Amino acid sequence: MDLNTISEVVRRPSDRPGADWREGDAWLAGGTWLFSAEQPGLHRLVDLTALGWDPLVPSGAGLEIGATCTIRDLYAFTPPADWTAGPLFARSCEAFLSSFKVWNSATVGGNICMSLPAGPMITLTVALEAEYELWAPDGSVRTVDALDFVTGNNRNILAPGELLRRIRVPARALRGRTAHRLFTLTRLGRSTVFLVGTQTAGRSDLLLTVTAGTTRPLRIAFDTVPDARTLQQSINAIPADVWFADPNGTPDHRHHLTLHFAEEIRHELMAGGPA
Repeated sequence: MDLNTISEVVRRPSDRPGADWREGDAWLAGGTWLFSAEQPGLHRLVDLTALGWDPLVPSGAGLEIGATCTIRDLYAFTPPADWTAGPLFARSCEAFLSSFKVWNSATVGGNICMSLPAGPMITLTVALEAEYELWAPDGSVRTVDALDFVTGNNRNILAPGELLRRIRVPARALRGRTAHRLFTLTRLGRSTVFLVGTQTAGRSDLLLTVTAGTTRPLRIAFDTVPDARTLQQSINAIPADVWFADPNGTPDHRHHLTLHFAEEIRHELMAGGPA
C-alpha cells in the first residue's frame, strides 16, 4: 500500500538512529505490516536495514539475533549440534501466516514489536528465556526479559522512539529439551494456541510457555515435572481476561486446547521423548 503521508525516507541513519527521532517517525525494517495498512499519523520512515546489523551471531554464550534478521535467515540457520532446542527455530518460523515473499522481508524484531498474540518470534524467544536490548532516543540502553516486553494485544513496553536492537538467547536454554504444540483452524492459518515446554539439560524441571491463546505470553515454571492435576490447576489460575478472543478461537476454546496440549507436553518431557 502507498503511504501518502510520508514526506521523507531516511536511507542512511546514524549508528544511533534514535537521536534524530521525532513525532511522526516510524522505524522501517521489513515493512510487511507497515505497508499493509494506512498510516495517517506517519510522516517519515527511518530505514534500519541500512545499519547492517549482524543477523545471527552464535557464540559460547548463546545466540544473538539482530532485530533486522529476516525470517528467511533464521529459518536457514543451522544451530550447533549441542543446541538441542535448535529445531524450535524452524518450527516457529513455520508458524507464520505468510508467503515466501513475506519471509524474505519480515524481520524477527518486527514480529516481536508488533506484539500480536500469535507472533511466533515472541513464542520462540520467551520459551528460550531470551533478553531484549532496547535503545532509547537519549542514547541509553536497557535490557528486559522477553516475557516482560509484550503487555497485551498489540501492546508492549516500548517508549516513543525506542527500538529493539537485538535478542540474546542464552546457551543454557539452547541446550535444553523442548516439546511444543501448535493448533490452527486451517493448515496455514493463524495460531489459535502455541505452547512450548522446555527442560534444563540434566534436570527434571518444566517451563511451560503459553502464547497465541493469551493476550500476552505467559510462563509457568515448575522445579520438577508436576502431576496432571497441578499442571491443570496452574493453567486454570490464568485470569479470565488474559485469554484471547478473535475469529480463530474463543477464550473457552483456547483454554481447553491449552489444558489438552500442556498435558501432552508434560507427558513427552516426563517420558524423555524427542528434544
